[in-house]
Amino acid sequence: MNDAQLLRYSRHILLNEISIEGQQKLLNATALVVGCGGLGAAALPYLAAAGIGTLVIADHDRVDETNLQRQISYREQDIGSLKTEAMQQILQQQNSACRIETHGKLDAAALAELAPRCDVILDCSDNFATRQAINAAAVAARKPLVSGAAVRFDGQLAVYRPDLAAAPCYACLFPPHTPSPDAACATFGVFAPLVGIIGTMQAAEALKIIIGLPCEHGVLRCYNALSGAWQSFKIQKNSGCLVCGEAA
Repeated sequence: MNDAQLLRYSRHILLNEISIEGQQKLLNATALVVGCGGLGAAALPYLAAAGIGTLVIADHDRVDETNLQRQISYREQDIGSLKTEAMQQILQQQNSACRIETHGKLDAAALAELAPRCDVILDCSDNFATRQAINAAAVAARKPLVSGAAVRFDGQLAVYRPDLAAAPCYACLFPPHTPSPDAACATFGVFAPLVGIIGTMQAAEALKIIIGLPCEHGVLRCYNALSGAWQSFKIQKNSGCLVCGEAA
C-alpha cells in the first residue's frame, strides 16, 4: 500500500477491526455484483469507495426515467444508457484505481465461469430465476453470497456461506421448483430509500466477509420501512436441497 492509499483509506485503517491488513484484503479482493438497479446502484459506490480492487458488474438493462426515483447513482443524462456503462463511468470517477469489468445478462455458464474468480458475490437482481442461478453458481464455487431484495416498503437481507460446513443456501429457503413469485417490476411500487438501506447493508456484509469480520449468516433479516422494524428468521439447511443438500 503506497502513501496515497494510506491517506485515502486512513479512516478504515484507524479502525482496529480493519487496520492496514484488512484494507489490503479489500484492495486485493474481487466482488461480483449481479444487478445494477436499485440495490446494485446503492451497493456498488460503497464497494468502490471502500477500496475493492476489482468489481465485476452485470446487468442487461438500460437506465429508464422511472429508475431515477430510487437508483440515485444515475443522472438524467444517463437515460437510455446501459446501466453497466453508466455505472462503470460513475465508479471510475469515484475511484480510478478500482478495476471495473462489465457484463450483460449472465446465463448459468457465465455465472459458473465468473464465480470462482470472486471473493464474494452480491445478488442485487430482481427476479427469481436469476437468484436461483446465482445461488447455484455460488454453491458450486463455494463462494459467500449476499442476497438482497426490496419491494413496496419491505426489504430482505441474507448472507449465505456455502464455503462453510453445514450452512444453508438460498435454495434451502426458496426451493427452485416452487412457483416463481415474480411479477413485472413496473407493477410494484418501491419506497425510494428502501433500496438504499438494503443495498448499502449488502455492501457492508460483503466488506466484512472479505476482511474477515464476524458476519451473521444463515439468517433472513426482514425490514419494514413503515415501522422501521427488523425481524430475523433462522434458515435451516435442507438435507434434501436440490442445490446444496444430499440430493444435489
